Amino acid sequence: MKANYQFSNICGTVYCQGNVLFTADGNSLLSPVGNRVSVFDLVNNKSHTFAFENRKNISRIALSPDGNVLLSVDEDGRALLVNYKRGVVLHHFNFKKPIQDICFSPDGKFIAVTHGSHIQVWKTPNHLAREFAPFVLHRTYTGHMDDVLSIHWAKDSQCFITTSRDMTARLFSLNPVEGYRPKTFAGHRDAVLGAYFSKDGKEIYTVSRDGAVFTWRGKREDYDSSGHDDDNEPVASTSTSAPLSSSSLSHKILHTRWGVYKRHYFNVPGNNVATDSRPAKVITSTFHSASSLLVVGFSTGIFGLWELPAFTNLHTLSISQESISSLAISPSGEWLAFGASHLGQLLVWEWQSESYILKQQGHFLDLNTLAYAPDGQTVATGGDDGKLKLWSMQSSFCFVTFSEHSAPITGVAFARYGTNVVFSASLDGTVRAYDLVRYRNFRTFTSPSPVQFTCIAVDPSGEVVAAGSTDTYEVFLWSVQTGKLLDILTGHEAPVSTLEFCPEGTNQLASGSWDRSVRVWNVFGRSHASEAFSLNADVLALTWRPDGKELAVSTLDGQITFFDVAQSKQTNVINGRNDISGGRLADSRTSAANSTAGKSFNSLVYTADGKCILAGGNSKYVVLYDVREGEGVMLRKFTISENLSLDGTQEFLDSRRVNEAGMNIDSLIIDDDEDNERQRLGDLLPGAQRGDLSVRKYRRAARTKCVRFSPTGRSWAAASTEGLLVYSLDTINTTNFDPFDLSLDLTPSSVLSTLHSKNYLTALVMAFRLNEASLIQTVFEGIPRGDIKLVVRQLPVMYLGPLLRFVGGVFLKKTPHVEFGLLWINATLMTHGRVLRTGGGRGSIGGDQSLNMAGDMPSVLRIVKAALGECEETLSRLCDQNISSLSYVVDQSKLTRLSEGQTMD
Repeated sequence: MKANYQFSNICGTVYCQGNVLFTADGNSLLSPVGNRVSVFDLVNNKSHTFAFENRKNISRIALSPDGNVLLSVDEDGRALLVNYKRGVVLHHFNFKKPIQDICFSPDGKFIAVTHGSHIQVWKTPNHLAREFAPFVLHRTYTGHMDDVLSIHWAKDSQCFITTSRDMTARLFSLNPVEGYRPKTFAGHRDAVLGAYFSKDGKEIYTVSRDGAVFTWRGKREDYDSSGHDDDNEPVASTSTSAPLSSSSLSHKILHTRWGVYKRHYFNVPGNNVATDSRPAKVITSTFHSASSLLVVGFSTGIFGLWELPAFTNLHTLSISQESISSLAISPSGEWLAFGASHLGQLLVWEWQSESYILKQQGHFLDLNTLAYAPDGQTVATGGDDGKLKLWSMQSSFCFVTFSEHSAPITGVAFARYGTNVVFSASLDGTVRAYDLVRYRNFRTFTSPSPVQFTCIAVDPSGEVVAAGSTDTYEVFLWSVQTGKLLDILTGHEAPVSTLEFCPEGTNQLASGSWDRSVRVWNVFGRSHASEAFSLNADVLALTWRPDGKELAVSTLDGQITFFDVAQSKQTNVINGRNDISGGRLADSRTSAANSTAGKSFNSLVYTADGKCILAGGNSKYVVLYDVREGEGVMLRKFTISENLSLDGTQEFLDSRRVNEAGMNIDSLIIDDDEDNERQRLGDLLPGAQRGDLSVRKYRRAARTKCVRFSPTGRSWAAASTEGLLVYSLDTINTTNFDPFDLSLDLTPSSVLSTLHSKNYLTALVMAFRLNEASLIQTVFEGIPRGDIKLVVRQLPVMYLGPLLRFVGGVFLKKTPHVEFGLLWINATLMTHGRVLRTGGGRGSIGGDQSLNMAGDMPSVLRIVKAALGECEETLSRLCDQNISSLSYVVDQSKLTRLSEGQTMD
């Protein structure tokens, strides 16, 4: 059993807070997910999450124009400098203040950062050089009287304009310019959220929170030789000035006397059109200079698209029920990206065709439970918001959402044989069955009297579904086909907390309860006899070993007890109180070591081979134990989150943050941001202007409510506070390389030169050593089809896994050259079929660090099988279309001949 599972992805959350941005090519979208960054590939319909973590939730992200450097800044101003292509953290830096905006210059040489009422411009670090202090401050700019909110660079990167809460915008020069004094753009009556340059630099547009858009124009200023401007006021100069070229864009912008040319106002109604006459507040805005498009997001979930300077409204559309927190426009101006933090929504909209490119939403509240489909390609999740979502493990996208439940979902289950039905139990007193072919709720199971269901289990055949209640302490059994109640199992004296059918079809159902007992029922027998196992504490979770001979039970005292069901005896006990113990909560009066809260496992699952067990609880840890032959050795402890914005991630708290009443002030967060003013306005107090200011926002605690292993055993998932975390053995980063057997002369240029010299085998091996996807594809496509069999025959066994993984997982999915890829697969299987079957040799590059092929090749062959299945489906669909077209042509030709014959007669 391997324990080297690595973080792979986050599926249950798509956007939390901060800004979203497009890559330079416009094909990918970056979105902050808690303290991590997710990348959504809009062309290939896939997503992945970087493994690095910020200390707290990310507030701003920025990507360099060349796509090499990514900056992610958390709520405290601590930044990570990341190599974007490799996902590797290069440097940690602290700006020492919360950041409102961070922006790379268009030439990529400078980074402008808001720093309270100041602006700092830093030189962009080189992502290739190893520097001790890569951040070098270029200059600090002052002038604003309140916090700076946004920064926008000119096209030539020689000047930038900033906006602030002081209701003004200011124009700064990157380098000192002789005779220039920073310009101030005043006149707005609310905070200015954005300021933008037009394409030719003749206009400047400013947008304020109250919905006003000012267009600024002017004329060139003529300075006399005495150093005075037109108003006869002295002009600041410096000996270190760097005069701009008279033909540069920034020179024209800086030496223009700007004035208000036109004032425009958005006419978007408020939240309640019937009673609220005030217009909606502007939350965020962006501008596409090439097409002169201004995009504005409002507090009502409406966005608008205006063409400037005419201020022509092109579109106004409501896309969310909550305010739009962030928006971005692709470099081509075709796609618009929106993020709504209150609902966790992420949308990409193509405004010309008025269609969605991406529409994703995570669970609004905490994620409670999850279940893998028998094929391991789909995961079902249920949350406190009452929604059941299905996620594809290949694309990491949610492809269907069921919202029939009216209360939190407490359990989700698939039938072991068959993937077309998923079941869910909820606190609303219903158990529902969903058809995954037509995507509808076709069965609803209820009890004779209303109860709340806390757990669910499905017979391996999928014919019987069971649910346990908290009110009557009973277990209910229904028939899936008829929907009728089959039986009610009684015997527990406290709420039923967990249920699970025996996986080997022995008609046994195990139930655990808070009455400190576990009962094993013979549900299909006439007597419904049950066998009880007593424990020392309340039962929280249980699970069967895959062979159905052993039962593992988790109790409130932090122990995992194992029972041999056939012999009705206890076989082993694991005391995991210290293993699962997490950090200290902010409002806890005791230390983490002395606290009893969170020191128990509320979810258990065996691995596919039954040798290990995975356990999670109300802490930031998930523990993997080896349970073979009575052992209870902890193999690994996984930390699901190190996010300090969550409660319970720190072992020790700062005593200086405790008030006089003994309460940690970090446990209560006053949500007094102007952006969330609408949330405080309501009907709590008649006549109130600011709403109920006593409303507080509590910090969420780091918890793991459910853990499940994939049926393939190659990955496992955890339903945590931050979403659906996926850990896998097959985590692949195509840009990473294995440094084994590398030399100084092994470079991409040498690989290409070897390819051009027609030394195909050597070039392919060198490309696999560097392991860069683009280089491998170049060498792969450069090998003539007549030499494929010869190259495959001479290819070392250690490269068979990477070759098949590349052909099946990358090449056949991204290229129309299907026949070329099939020739490689056929040659590999025909030549090395015996080796692949026996698992001899090595499965990856790296000598002693390589993994045994017997463990790696099944996953590789599954990738190849899936690729071949997709090719077969595509070709069959194409053939059907061609047959239909040919049949139509033949019929038309017959009709034509028949008509001609009749005419001749």
